[in-house]
Amino acid sequence: MVWNEPNNLSHWDFHIDPDWKIFSAMALAAARRIRQMNPSLKIVLGGISPIDPNFIKLLGSYGLLDAIDVIALHGFPLDWNHWNIYQWPEKIEEIRGVTSKPVWVSEAGVSSFGAEEVQAFGLQKTAELLLPRVERVHWYSLLDLPATWTATTRHKEAEGSAYYRHYYMGLVKEDGTPKLASKDFPQGLGICQWFHFEDHRLASAVDWLRRFKVKYLRTGISWADSFRPNAEAWFDRQMGALEEFATTLTLCFTPEHLGRVPHYTSPPKNPENFADFVAWVVARYASGSATWPSVSQDLRTIMSNNSPAAV
Repeated sequence: MVWNEPNNLSHWDFHIDPDWKIFSAMALAAARRIRQMNPSLKIVLGGISPIDPNFIKLLGSYGLLDAIDVIALHGFPLDWNHWNIYQWPEKIEEIRGVTSKPVWVSEAGVSSFGAEEVQAFGLQKTAELLLPRVERVHWYSLLDLPATWTATTRHKEAEGSAYYRHYYMGLVKEDGTPKLASKDFPQGLGICQWFHFEDHRLASAVDWLRRFKVKYLRTGISWADSFRPNAEAWFDRQMGALEEFATTLTLCFTPEHLGRVPHYTSPPKNPENFADFVAWVVARYASGSATWPSVSQDLRTIMSNNSPAAV
């Protein structure tokens, strides 16, 4: 999956790239590398939020839709969106009206912020409305966000209660206690679970995914994290732990020194820098071979080519 919520300011600074031309160039460069390296991989456009057919048409005018295989959508009608949960079928059809590409829902969730019963209702209704209509649905999420961590949104506490809902999207509480919604996890539903760098919850998450009999997982590898010490070791550990699942791997977040401004939402100065990172990820984790290959360039070499001195 190329990026995450590119039409949402919390993940892409469209004040810098108001017509998404830089984004499209970056995504096209990444898609071309993926096709060259493993033509069998499905390339998914980072899940859009809000669900906006005009945004899809705009990207299509740049030729980006010709380079990808799947359009992904995100929706949270019981927490953040200004539409009703029963409108999910309508939202799917809005996108199908502007593209023939398959549609996935790569994030759909409900927080337990107000009541666990609301989340339990939302889980069952989401599965009922979406599983018969799209090939892949990922519930967001498995684990609550730890209270001491920062949610990835742009305005944080200034968002009021909307910000704190981020902390209660999981089926399992921070202390490991399952919530009401976890008692009857719908068969066929996938999970979206982001892991932070060197996340202590990884082993526990794998145990819960097995308990829920999850087949389809969505997670991410951060381009920005690739510049941290021991990044390669962490990425290997994460992907090794998740090897048994059919995983959609989201690649996003701009390293500060490679952005047009020093922020993870910034468009990069050079779209090919992102394509280099994508190529490394594909070579290491999605080459199509039964085991991870020996990568001709290790992560440190690729990242040195993208270093502040080289940009």
